[in-house]
Amino acid sequence: MEVVPAWAPAVGFMLLPHAGGFLGSRITKREIPTWYETLQKPSWCPPNWVFAPVWGTLYTSMGYGSYLVWKELGGFSEKSVVPLGLYAGNLALNWAWTPIFFGAHKMGWGLVTLLLTTGTATATTASWYNINKTAAYLMVPYLAWLSLASALNYQIWKENHSKK
Repeated sequence: MEVVPAWAPAVGFMLLPHAGGFLGSRITKREIPTWYETLQKPSWCPPNWVFAPVWGTLYTSMGYGSYLVWKELGGFSEKSVVPLGLYAGNLALNWAWTPIFFGAHKMGWGLVTLLLTTGTATATTASWYNINKTAAYLMVPYLAWLSLASALNYQIWKENHSKK
């Protein structure tokens, strides 16, 4: 008798990244009208409504990638420590950005966090490539979005860092 349905781990891995996004959205929703709207932003800044669906899609795809790696390596094992550990560190940094940038209004530290997030996402992608190429390819849109987010964070910090 099977206790856990075969599809459950995949769903769990795809939902996990959303946990931090969900908690961060509570901070973001509070800060957008009161603080974020007062900031100078570049003309190429995406409209606010774009962020939730983009992050939802990215979290789901990277979560599925982590499931593919987990499955390929036979679950949580000695072989999965580095690739899934890098991914866990990346998620922690990803989730930390919202409380730093939106919650504490630390735009410069937000940028540092995003650059570290991009570094760990790159390392995660590289470590996944030889395990499961599909998993690595699922990280590529995330890396592209992190590049845009880093450039946007930099521009916002540059234009507003002297603002109290």
